[in-house]
Amino acid sequence: MEESKNNNKVKKSMSIHARRAVAYIVLILVTFFCLFWFYVLFINATRSNGELQKGFSWVPSTHLIENFKNLSAGTLPIWSGLKNSVIVSGLSAILSVYFSAMTAYAIHAYDFKLKKFAYPFILMIMMIPTQVTALGFVKLIKNISLDDSLIPLICTTIAAPVTFFYMKQYMDSSLPMSLVEAARMDGCGELKTFNRIVMPIMKPALAVQGIFTFVSSWNNYFVPALVLQSDDKKTLPILLAQLRSADWLKFDMGQVYMMIAFSIFPVIVVYLFLSRYIVQGVALGSVKE
Repeated sequence: MEESKNNNKVKKSMSIHARRAVAYIVLILVTFFCLFWFYVLFINATRSNGELQKGFSWVPSTHLIENFKNLSAGTLPIWSGLKNSVIVSGLSAILSVYFSAMTAYAIHAYDFKLKKFAYPFILMIMMIPTQVTALGFVKLIKNISLDDSLIPLICTTIAAPVTFFYMKQYMDSSLPMSLVEAARMDGCGELKTFNRIVMPIMKPALAVQGIFTFVSSWNNYFVPALVLQSDDKKTLPILLAQLRSADWLKFDMGQVYMMIAFSIFPVIVVYLFLSRYIVQGVALGSVKE
């Protein structure tokens, strides 16, 4: 009996170690394939146009500074494009996350006549593609003299059905109404309750949606291409498209890869900054009923 028990223990420990080894191998492979393309991008950013024409290389070259100087000395205003992208993406992330959380809190915490209609109506709007409303949107901003401006790109992100849906689902699982009612009984105002109690509990959701909104706004090409005409107002995706569509005599793949690396670096920084809050929020958890 004792020998059979010991054999069972040995088999269980071996199966656990085997499953753990398989899990580590899968995670290593997934990590490799996720990071490999970033490695290729930054390797190609260090190579000249002639070297890129020869094929792929695992070893970095010595043309990184040269590519950056050529890109900076070109006709494209990359620094103003970086500034515009940071302004649009940063303000879009802040406004979208804050007002989406406020809308989700209103439907979660209040009872009103159209409450059962408001939630599916917002989700229905989420199904409408951006291309369907693009023509009316362009006409609207022209009528109110906001064409060739960053304001329409920022203000439209306040109404974000996808972000609202995520916030509502998170509140349903992590925000007890007893906590809100206790704050009301203590004389705390509604806006103060939302800012001081609800927002800290929502920190993991805010960080996740902040990253998603920032990245989607940073990579957005369709709407800015319709709205912006001046070079000093254009964002980085538009400038990158202009660089790629340059005359073939002036086309430089080294500058293109440098432009891509220049465009993607701020996104990586934002992700690394906010991911710490995601892990921290998930580890600490939140108040549950």
